[in-house]
This record gives sequence, structure tokens and C-alpha cells, in this order.
Amino acid sequence: MDGTIVTFYSYKGGVGRSFTLANIALLLARWGNRVLVVDWDLEAPGLHEYFAPLLANPPSTGLVNVVADFTDGTVGSTARYVTRMNSGDGVVDLIAAGRQDDHYSQRVQGIDWAELYERGFANVLEQLREEWVTHYDFVLIDSRTGWADIASICTAHLPDRLVLVFTANEQSLGGAVDVARRANEARDRMPYDRPKLTVLPVLSRFDSRVEYKRAETWFQACTKTTTPLFSNWLVKHVPPALMLRHLTLPYVSYWSFGEQLPVLEEITPSTDHIAYALETVAAIVAHRFDRTDLLADNRDAYVAAAQGQASAFELDILVSCPRSAERVAADLVTALEKLGIRAKRSLSGDIDFLGRTRDVARHLCLVIDEKVTRWQVAEAEWFLRRTLVTDDRRLFPVLTAATSPTSMPGFLRNIRRLELGAGLAVMDAAHQLRGEVVSESMDSGVLTGAISVLELTRQTMLGNYDWFLVEQTLHAMSPSVRNGDLEQLRVLTQELAGRTTAGASGARYDAPTKVNNLVTELVSEINRRIKKRP
Repeated sequence: MDGTIVTFYSYKGGVGRSFTLANIALLLARWGNRVLVVDWDLEAPGLHEYFAPLLANPPSTGLVNVVADFTDGTVGSTARYVTRMNSGDGVVDLIAAGRQDDHYSQRVQGIDWAELYERGFANVLEQLREEWVTHYDFVLIDSRTGWADIASICTAHLPDRLVLVFTANEQSLGGAVDVARRANEARDRMPYDRPKLTVLPVLSRFDSRVEYKRAETWFQACTKTTTPLFSNWLVKHVPPALMLRHLTLPYVSYWSFGEQLPVLEEITPSTDHIAYALETVAAIVAHRFDRTDLLADNRDAYVAAAQGQASAFELDILVSCPRSAERVAADLVTALEKLGIRAKRSLSGDIDFLGRTRDVARHLCLVIDEKVTRWQVAEAEWFLRRTLVTDDRRLFPVLTAATSPTSMPGFLRNIRRLELGAGLAVMDAAHQLRGEVVSESMDSGVLTGAISVLELTRQTMLGNYDWFLVEQTLHAMSPSVRNGDLEQLRVLTQELAGRTTAGASGARYDAPTKVNNLVTELVSEINRRIKKRP
């Protein structure tokens, strides 16, 4: 998949645009994405100040150097203008505005963008754009305010998507929405093939804790003005007001001083932390504005899915085991590595496993000795709930000779397992796992994934209304299974997983008999289809 270019724009300054971009860039990188950030606010550059703790030295190059090299006829590749940052969490590169020396303002004032475009600078930007989307998953552009040549480049020419950051006042709100309209009109006149922009409105620095009634009045006004912006990407049954609440960044006075990055300090934020809201916005960007129905149902599942869908994993398989099976797990990892599979061992119950912000391995292998421990149940559920949007990830139970399959919980019994002993040695198991990792089809992943989530439903406790919604989803899954509509089954499986993690704030109950019966019927039908597949 090509990378996505996202411009962050605000009509007025002082709304937290650069702050928002910088934090989201680090979140996307933490979740395994390759990120490039570009400071196009040449007259008031400051993005590099947010990343100062991650920079060994101040940037010595940037966009003004691109312009200068174009004038000299020596424009190079993106790498010439990039400053690499040491975030510790994936790739975050910076194209700064330029070296901040005594001559910087003079260089900027000497740029005539209209003349540059007449001389073919647009084609250079197209070449750079092609490089960016080839080498990065996300390119985040920090645009200057107002509507000038630079803003037009950032909002119309370059981006695939536009994030409008605004505050609750008429100038900021109305100006931002008007610029989104102008950007689409400008794209229609461009000689390049650009679809209509998808626009994400982000209500920033919103304080609803003191003047609650006044805040609610302004929120309703913001919803009314921004509702048209949701028309070409928000799932139809999701109310714009609900989505805008997810897109609201609260005002927290602590973070209003200096250039700070709360996502570096609030690693596991609670709902009242600004990093919690930033995670939500970052997840929408990571999902490329898709699957908003899951966000409406279950914000935590939506964010977890974004955290787990990194374009690359450090490992192919993470082998988790209890202490009693450490030797078996170590031998299995050694055998897998000999077969060219990137594998690593982890003890079940390791707090680092369940506390991870993103997955390090595509697949999870549970080595089960005698019985499934409560830690392994937690790990299996953690893995399954974090892989809602991925069809090519698998959970592999490997049973030692001392383990009876009947002792396993239902949602694991129905997953294809390997049983050591009885003629199956560790190296044989490694060969079979390698075959699954290398050759498993996406269709099989949809079917086995559906079984895993269905069986996990039985282990869940929910409120009565939540169980009603689960039952409706199960009814909707039946025809997709009968008709072999795997895409619809995939979507409904994701919906079911989201519903079973939503929970209720009051009393919770075990799965009703009707739900259990529907799950049994669906699992049986899916298993029949799996056996029929070549």
C-alpha cells in the first residue's frame, strides 16, 4: 500500500496544530509505521522545537534548501533534506523549514511561489511526493495559516487527506471549513489526478469542565458547521456529533507551556488525559479514516486495532509458555529460527506482554503444558482482540504430551492445534508452523478468525442490551457464512469483536442460551466450510 499524505491546517494560529501533529507522528511511529513530518510553515517554523529532545543536533537543511536547489538546478532526493530523529519507537524523519540562522528570514522572503510554479516547481513536488508515499506509511505536513500560496500547496496540491484543527470561535471554525472548500475547488483545477479530499475536523483546546452549558452550546455549533465534512468518509449510521466528541482535544493547562509531547509521558493514558484523545485521532489517521463504525461502538478496540496493524513486525512468531514448558518453547524457537522464521520466547504472564502498546509479532504461539493457565487465556484474548482488522494473523496452540485438548477453553479448542508426542517432534511442529506462516491464505484466515471471535464470545460477560446487539450481529453472520461471502463475514467478525469488548457500565451476565446456540451453529457451519476447502 502506498503511503498517505496528511496535511494539518488551521486558519488561525495558536490552536495547537503543530502540537497535535507532533504527538500523532510519534504515536504512528510507536505503532510501527514509517513517518515523515514536514514543516511547511516557513514564516513561523517551530515543528523542530517539539522534536528537540529527539534530535542530536538542530536541523541543518529543509524546505528552503529544496527551493534553493531547484533554482540552481540541483534538486536531490528526499534523503538530502531529511533529519533523522531518535524516537526509540520506529521511524520518524523530519524535513524542517530550514537551518535557523541569521539568513533564514531573508531566504524565505526571497521565495516567489508563483514564479517557482511557472518554472516547473510543481513537477519537482510531484517527484518528491512520489518518493514520500513510496518510502513512508504516513507523511504529515504542518501547513501555515490563512490562505496563501504555501497554504494552497499544502491543502490542495500535496495531501490525500486534510486535518482541520480549530478552536471554538467563529473565525477559527468558519475559516478552517472555508479553506477545506477552497482546497477541493483548487484540486478540481489541477492538472494532476486528485480525488476529493477527506477532511478530519479536530476541535482543539476545548474546556468543558467549568462553563459546561456554554461549552455544550459551542460544541453543538461546531457540530452543525463541520457535519458536511464527514459526508464522504463517516459510516452513515454514525452521528457526526459522536465522531466530533472523539475528535475533541481537551484543554489541559499543564501542556500549554512550551513545546511538550504528552504522548511521551502519558504512555497508558486514562480518559481525562490529553494523550487519550490524541490516540483516538491518531487511530483514525492510522485507519485512513476507515472503520468508523468500530470507533463508534468501541473506542478502545479501534485504537488497539490501529496499534496492531503495523506494516511490519519485528517477529514472525512469539512463542509464549509457562515456566514448566520453557525447555520445549526454547527448542521450538531454535527449530523455527533454523527454518528462517523470526521467533522469540516469552513467559506467560509476563507483564511486558500484556502491557505492550503495539504487537511485536505477527503470530502468537501458545505452548500449553497440562492445562491452559489464566495468564495464557489473558494473552490469547489480548491477541485476538487486538487483531480485529487483520486477516493474516493466527493464534497457534501447541500442546505438550501431558496436555489433554479437552482441558482447553472452548475458544481455543476450535483453533487448529499441534500436539507434541505421538510421533510429532518439536522440529516437525516447527515445520508445520512454518508452513502455516508462509502459505496460509487470507480466506482461511477469515474463517479461522471468525471461529476464534465466536468462541471468545462465550467467555464474555455483558449487559442485557449488549447481548441483544451481539445476537443481532450473530443473526447477520449466518447468511454470510451460508453464501460464502468472506468479505461480509470479515466485517461482521470485526463488529462482533467490538461488541464483546464494549461491555456495560452496570450489571453483567453470561451469554444467554440463544447466543450460545447461535455461536454453536455458526462454528459448526464454518468448520464444515474449512474442511471442504482445498
